Amino acid sequence: MSPFRNRRRLSVVAAAAVLTTLAPVGVTAAHAQVTRIRQGSATDVSRAAWSGPAYTMNGSGGIVTATMTRAIDAIRGGTGAIDVVVIAASGTTTPECDVITGLAGVNSCTTLTLTAARDGNDTQVNTDIRNAEFVYFAGGNQCNYVAWKGTALEASVESVVAKGGGVGGGSAGHHVNSDIVYDACAASATSATALDDPYDRSLTFTTGMFRWPHYADTINDSHFVERDRMGRTMAFVARAIKDGRTSGGKAWGVGVDKDSSLHIDRNGLATLSGGSAYVVLGDHQPEVAVAGQPLTYANFKIWKLTNGQTYDFANRPTCGYYLKSVNAGVPSSNLYSGTPVTDCTTPPPPPPPGGSSFTEVEPNDSRSAANDVSGNTYPLTVTGDMKSTTDRDYFALTLNSKQKLTVACAVPSAYDADIYLLDSAGSTVTRSVNDGAGADESASLTRNTSGTGTYYLDVEAYFGSGTADYTCTLTKS
Repeated sequence: MSPFRNRRRLSVVAAAAVLTTLAPVGVTAAHAQVTRIRQGSATDVSRAAWSGPAYTMNGSGGIVTATMTRAIDAIRGGTGAIDVVVIAASGTTTPECDVITGLAGVNSCTTLTLTAARDGNDTQVNTDIRNAEFVYFAGGNQCNYVAWKGTALEASVESVVAKGGGVGGGSAGHHVNSDIVYDACAASATSATALDDPYDRSLTFTTGMFRWPHYADTINDSHFVERDRMGRTMAFVARAIKDGRTSGGKAWGVGVDKDSSLHIDRNGLATLSGGSAYVVLGDHQPEVAVAGQPLTYANFKIWKLTNGQTYDFANRPTCGYYLKSVNAGVPSSNLYSGTPVTDCTTPPPPPPPGGSSFTEVEPNDSRSAANDVSGNTYPLTVTGDMKSTTDRDYFALTLNSKQKLTVACAVPSAYDADIYLLDSAGSTVTRSVNDGAGADESASLTRNTSGTGTYYLDVEAYFGSGTADYTCTLTKS
């Protein structure tokens, strides 16, 4: 929620601008709900094809010219010009269009101020949107924006993206462009409040409005570092998973700071302009997410982006993140920085020479039915597959005192599988749960007690299944 559009200075609109007050059908002009200010050409561009889509996700309400220029150029394919519509729910001036009309490749910019939910069905509003090649949601109050869910406006904005145009927004407009929208319709949540009770009344969400290509299962947040919102984004992510709002049991928070902006191209690659942005992945159920109790969640995976860095939403990375947790409402220290636990630029070392191989034998879906590989020569290569979406493959082995086990698994693109290393009682010692079909997994443990102990490798299907083999290399040292 941002007061951006309520703080604006009065601006002088160019002489070419046209101000229109629109009265919905059955409503007198004295009670009109929509204000329309058009700047630039009075005639819309007509063209058969466009080269988008392209998106801008801004941490504050204003236009970031670097990403807006990239979006314009991407949509027009480097030639011609586009028409832009800015949608707001309050205000009387045109700060976004004042900037946009000064950029190369812009034919016109129209500011539409809608003050009621029914304005989403206004004929002129939807004509303007459908004739545009880019739609920008201004800062303000995202609760006003989600009120247009199910109106003609929703489908009109989607039609712009479908024809190769684009969409974006800042602050509240950034929020409304994620798959899961933090709508702030009851109150604006702080990090302290959200972590103390992830079901506080201030945490309300809207789903089913916009789902842009490559951007599923996201929750946007704005003014991120400026207003210390990492904690509340963690709570948003935990809630999305716990409440079943995501398509695969995982959720990605996308927090963009003030005066920063992500440009996302047609292939899903996001590039940051400005100070910082963060992607916060929750990939398992919260340990504790209950109304009236503080949040506990282990190992959020966090990617920090600085100016010029990228994040691929189409092929979401499984490396380059650092880890932070929340325990009984208390987050880890230094949430906005950390040392990546994996390095995307360094290939894993090859396994040591020699060793033996083993192919799983079903049934091996429990510890009691585990395939015994304790007598094999190491390094050991184990192969198997995920025959169903609930398949689990167990392998039993032994370790001597001070001996270390390292497991590295190559997972085929047919499914997403995770690995768990268990002790003799079946308790998880460590795990690897990287996201995405084909995402490789690795984990290690050391037996620090005396004597010899039994351990289990548990390979579990997380999403999907198939007959393609995974390959796990087990090394003892």
